[in-house]
Amino acid sequence: MPTLTFSLCLLACFLSFSVSTEITVKPGDDVPLQCQSPRGATITALKWSRPDLNPDTDGYVFFFRDDRLYENYQHPSFRGRVQLRDPEMKDGNVSVILKNVIINDTGRYECIVSMNSKGFELMNTINLTVTDSGQTEGHKDGGLTVGLPVAAVLVVAVIVGFVIYRKCRQRPDQQVHYGAPVPQQV
Repeated sequence: MPTLTFSLCLLACFLSFSVSTEITVKPGDDVPLQCQSPRGATITALKWSRPDLNPDTDGYVFFFRDDRLYENYQHPSFRGRVQLRDPEMKDGNVSVILKNVIINDTGRYECIVSMNSKGFELMNTINLTVTDSGQTEGHKDGGLTVGLPVAAVLVVAVIVGFVIYRKCRQRPDQQVHYGAPVPQQV
């Protein structure tokens, strides 16, 4: 039973890591950038950034601290186009909506949260592609596209956990012995 608990904890830890989301949309769309922090945590600051923008010189996509938006920290191209999906951030929802996207909005977006007055922690990464080709490969609604490698690791983790669980549940008289048989005393 402890092995099953360990396996479930391992799986839960694996699932708690941020997963990269792929979104492809057309210019002019409004795009929700999904991000979830732990429920019940006190969110002291929220940063949405793009690694290709230097926050010291260019600013952030979105910067929120002490219950207010700091537009002076925003990159000029994002001012007036980004808002919290849920201004109260209920249940840890720190998603934002990027309005009226343009081709230059294509890039990697990172959701970084400070909770309970601790340091910042990366919660989610979104790869946004804005294309005018008329074909969208991702989900406009911010749906999650999990790659095959992630699914394969999950399947392997479940199988390994099940095998370990089964081995631990075997009774001593059902154990498989390798090598020479051990004589039993009567």
